[in-house]
Amino acid sequence: MTPRFDAIGLVVSDMAAAVVFYRRLGFAFPEGVEEQPHAEAELPGGVRLLLDTEESVRSFHPGWQPPVGSGRAALALLCDTPGQVDAVYEEMVAAGYHGELKPWDAVWGQRYATLHDPDGNGVDLFAPLPSAS
Repeated sequence: MTPRFDAIGLVVSDMAAAVVFYRRLGFAFPEGVEEQPHAEAELPGGVRLLLDTEESVRSFHPGWQPPVGSGRAALALLCDTPGQVDAVYEEMVAAGYHGELKPWDAVWGQRYATLHDPDGNGVDLFAPLPSAS
């Protein structure tokens, strides 16, 4: 039997703040999870985004400590159009979230931008650029 990819898990310091951030990006977390130590949102295709509080992780791994320095992982969210990359980025920054990299046209043919969630995890927004004729 081969293991199959099922979920992405993030450890968060403030569940309510994390849920609000990811809901703004379209993740369907159930109502009431803001006060829970664990929350899940199902994504298209059946993969899930899992959020666990630091306290929850320490309940089964007492020596766990949050990482220091920049993260090495990011979520990447496909937008419908390059304009949507700009609009979502601006909406999130206007709502007070950290915009790490403003939207730009990447050499690999995508409109790209990077936000940080409340815990500093990277969230990349991207869309294919129209082909030059």
